Amino acid sequence: MNRRNFLKTGMLGALIAASPVSISALDEATRTSAGKPGRLNLSFRPYELKLRHAFNLARNQRTTTPGVQVQIEYDGLTGYGEASMPPYLGESVDSVTSFLGKLDLAQFSDPFRIEDIHEYMESVAPDNRAAKASVDIALHDLCGKIMNQPWYKIWGLNPDNTPNTSFTISYDANPDEMRKKIEETAPYKVIKVKMGLDHDKELVNALRRHTDVPICVDANQGWNDRRKALDMCHWLAERNCLFVEQPMDKKAIDDTVWLRERSPLPIIADEFIQRLPDVRRAAQAYDGINIKLMKSTGMHEAYKMATMARALGMKVMLGCMTETSCAVSAAAQLAPMVDWADLDGNLLIANDIFDGMKIVDGKVTLTDRPGIGVIPVEV
Repeated sequence: MNRRNFLKTGMLGALIAASPVSISALDEATRTSAGKPGRLNLSFRPYELKLRHAFNLARNQRTTTPGVQVQIEYDGLTGYGEASMPPYLGESVDSVTSFLGKLDLAQFSDPFRIEDIHEYMESVAPDNRAAKASVDIALHDLCGKIMNQPWYKIWGLNPDNTPNTSFTISYDANPDEMRKKIEETAPYKVIKVKMGLDHDKELVNALRRHTDVPICVDANQGWNDRRKALDMCHWLAERNCLFVEQPMDKKAIDDTVWLRERSPLPIIADEFIQRLPDVRRAAQAYDGINIKLMKSTGMHEAYKMATMARALGMKVMLGCMTETSCAVSAAAQLAPMVDWADLDGNLLIANDIFDGMKIVDGKVTLTDRPGIGVIPVEV
């Protein structure tokens, strides 16, 4: 039976029973296309994410992350998507809303034409990866709801194979704030440490006074000397560290190759890796890749990236930005495919407007809700 007949028969009851998801939290969305029955109707609005604690990174500090919330409506169903734009991505609320405002999704009558819609988005403008990801996530949510299945099931993935997520902390000069950050790691079985500053060892030592759970390190390109980077890798290996993420500048490929050949820890690409063509290049210098939907243009390409990385014998990590449970739950659909997960973006903000995937005893835990598995909530 083809998909169209399957939907007309097997899903008919679900479609009749389904009612539009409440969108009270998104009532002020900016419409980009008038509602047309049997057509995709896109709407969006800016939404600033407020961090629970300041993020002190190698190259910046921030307490908020700009975002845009997206909806695609089709025949009484609503798919939710999100764009999150930390500074290094080079996108902004203006660039995302400008791109989304150029899209005419009402020309499409079939939400399952995800490949065609991606090709159309690429033709509208280059880059704009987070903006494209917001549309992609909403499409996947919508299609999953039409099929009445979560995406991990559609992909044939076993939810029991999801990894533990890491929980991220960064250095804070205020001792009380640093203590609070460390105390918040207690429920998690892996801790991600943001490095690349002058206090790298101080932060790890402070953490080790409280817990011996495994850590992973993200230097955010902050180590500018390969011998120092190698010394840090050896030092971290003695302190129960699993891997080091983006230790040096993404352009320092030769230095990264040198480090990888000597490091006792796996070296994982983050800023170096953006989209599918980067995976093969990363295999020459890194042991693995960190896939993020905001860089890959969404779930469609992220799945391809994970599949290619596996074929190349690479480790796969699944990451996120500071995001609501919308984008984090979308990424979590891929979690059974990966070695490591860093899906704590929703846990780091104080104004989440969705209920989605959960972290249970440190483990990424998926629900049976269709699509990406989220419902909007009041804040």
